[in-house]
Amino acid sequence: MANFMGGSAPAMASQIAEGFILLNVGSLKAFLPGELALLRQELEKLQRDARAEVPPQDDALATQARHRKIARITSAIQVVQNRMTARG
Repeated sequence: MANFMGGSAPAMASQIAEGFILLNVGSLKAFLPGELALLRQELEKLQRDARAEVPPQDDALATQARHRKIARITSAIQVVQNRMTARG
């Protein structure tokens, strides 16, 4: 079983979304393909949830925070996908 940072795939995905963990290909070396797929699935769930949140139009700070969260999640999904395709 993977040694997910945060204890589990959902917890790790949440920490990535909040900016506490930054992913790179090296940090994913110990993960098996199934574990990478699970992490990607959790990140995609968070991405859908973040995109569904619509802050008020006059709240620029909330809009910026939403965009940063979506950008972190999208970047992490790309890193995980890159690691998955590099193995196969």
